[in-house]
This record gives sequence, C-alpha cells and structure tokens, in this order.
Amino acid sequence: MKDLLSFKTLTTLVLCALLALMASPAWAQQDADDAVSAAMPASERGADLIVGTKAAPPFVVEDEAGAFSGISIQLWEAVADRLGVPFEYAPSDLSGLFTGLGDGTLDLSVAALTVTAPREANIDFSYPFYSTGLAIAVPAGGSAVWGTISRFFSWQFFTALGALALVLLGVGVAIWFFERRSNAEEFGGTTAQGLGSGFWWAAVTMTTVGYGDKAPRTFGGKVIGLIWMFAAIIIISSFTAAIATSLTVDRLASGINGVQDLANARVVTVKGSAAADSLSERGIAFTTRTELEEGLEDLAADRVDAVVYDAPLLNYRVLNDYAGTLEVLPSVFDRQDYAFALPQGSDLREPINRAILEYLAGDEWRATLTQYMGKQP
Repeated sequence: MKDLLSFKTLTTLVLCALLALMASPAWAQQDADDAVSAAMPASERGADLIVGTKAAPPFVVEDEAGAFSGISIQLWEAVADRLGVPFEYAPSDLSGLFTGLGDGTLDLSVAALTVTAPREANIDFSYPFYSTGLAIAVPAGGSAVWGTISRFFSWQFFTALGALALVLLGVGVAIWFFERRSNAEEFGGTTAQGLGSGFWWAAVTMTTVGYGDKAPRTFGGKVIGLIWMFAAIIIISSFTAAIATSLTVDRLASGINGVQDLANARVVTVKGSAAADSLSERGIAFTTRTELEEGLEDLAADRVDAVVYDAPLLNYRVLNDYAGTLEVLPSVFDRQDYAFALPQGSDLREPINRAILEYLAGDEWRATLTQYMGKQP
C-alpha cells in the first residue's frame, strides 16, 4: 500500500513538472512580446503617428491656444493628407525631438531641424524642403546719413568746438596785447576790434590758410606767432581725428560685419543647435541659451555683442519683436538644409519623400513661403 502511494505521488510530481516546462516558453514569449510592443513606435502599435514639434517661427508658430502653424507644419499636414495617415503633435524641446526618435516615443519630428552629419549618424532625415544658412544679429546701427548729421549737433561736438574757440581767443588776446600799439593798423581800434583781429589771425594761422592781411611785427608778437604755429599743427591734427572718430563711431559701434569679426566678440547661440556646432568648428568662443528669445533679449540689453542662429528664424524674430533695436547682417554662412527627422530605417521615409517632392512643385508651397517669409526664395 505504501509503495502504491509513493508511486502516485511521484507520478503527480512528474506530471506537474512537465506541465510547467510546457507552459514556461509561452509565458516567456508573452513577456517578450509585451516588452517589444512597449518599445515599438506608437504608429506600429496601431495608434496615430506621434509627431514631435517645437515652436520655432516661422517654421513652427504656436498660438495662445497651443495650436501649431508655420512653414514646417503646413508642409507636414499636406504630406500627411496625401499619405492618409492620422497623427497627433507632441511638443518637445530641441534635444527631445531627436532622442524621442531613438527611444521610440516619437515617429517623426517636425520643426526647424537642420541636417547635420552627427545627427544623421543616429537618425534619418527626409528630403530637405528649405535651404539657407546661419546669420548674425547685432544691435541696429540706424541711418548712416542721420547718424552723421546728429554727430554734428551732439553735445560732445559742441564741447570740443567751444574748447577750440577758447584757445583761439586766448592766442588772439596774447597777439593783440603785443601788437595793439606798434601795429595799430592791423590790431588797433577799439578793444573789441583788436580782439576780433587777434582771433581772426589765430584762426587763419592755425588752419595754415594765412591770408596775409595781418601779421605780427613786434618781437613779442613774433614769438607768440612762432609758438602758435607749432602748437596749431598738433591741435588741428588732434581736432580732425576727434571729429573723424565722432562721425564714424556709430558705424563701428558693434565692430561686427561678418563671421570673421566674431573672434573677439561676446557671441551667444542656442544650445545643441547647428549654429553651436558651426561656431565650435570655427574655434569661436560662445555661450548658449536654451531658447533664441533669451539670446535676443541679452543682445538688446547689451549683455552680448552678437547672436548667431539660423537666418530665417533670426530674421523673423528681429522683424517682429526687435525692429529698430536689432538688425540681422545680410550675409549668411554655412549652408543649412531643413528637413523632417525620422527613426533610422523608418518605412515612412520614402512615402514622405515622394509626398514632399510633389508638394514642393506646386503653387501652395510658394504661397506658404510668401505668407511666412514675406518673399519667395
């Protein structure tokens, strides 16, 4: 009897073990499937495309209600309509637009994204839909003509002119003192007439015009004349240099006319941007801000000398928010191509490229550029 019970117990244990072994692969496979499903992009799990974006006018413009518009947005929505794919936007920062493609939380990133070699090593880009370059924003210099005229009526200019008049009057008094009796014909008359003649002689002598209508004849007058001729050379040279500096100071205020002038300037750009990569490659020292707006605020407050960033974004911001205060230099450098970003190997790339090329060939694209840029490229 005891042997029979032992046999039944042993049989039961063997059967349980066999059942467990048969079930474990199914459980393991289910766990693996769940893990894979969790890591899959949203689109592959049967949901709408998750499209990352970030406000970057004029490419992405976000209104107070959180709705998006702009060049990139209108292009993407036209592409999505052509492909018949549903989607939803997921706002992110610049870094998240790229990391989200790698970890599967985003299916696509649509913003002001430039194509660079380091980025291409980790993700894929669509066909570029807009090309431009980097630009430099500096404090506005104003009108050159008005700047010149205003310098002639500045307090500093009149102060220098008044100081020179006092020097001329002092020399005129000295020459009149020696010549008023011995040379009354040229420096005589009333005190006012004599001082006027002395002032006139001092002025024409300083400017080396020397009309010859008045000249010292006494020994003291000739000594004054000799001293004044040498002193006048120094004074007129210094005064001319001061005027030239005063008239050109507005033009040279920033000292930045292109990328070659950034080496000794206080330069700022946006962290993680293509502009930051370009400045690093050129060996130009710079600081970064999280958003372009922060850099422009610093520039307007004279805390930095220049902001370097994508030309269309700088032009849009300066034109709409800092007109008359800041200006964007006309020259651009380092070509920048804008495109959509996708995960590496995404099946969406080819369909999106075809839809982009079809849309770029139409009038709607030119109208979109005119709407946001003010002119067609």
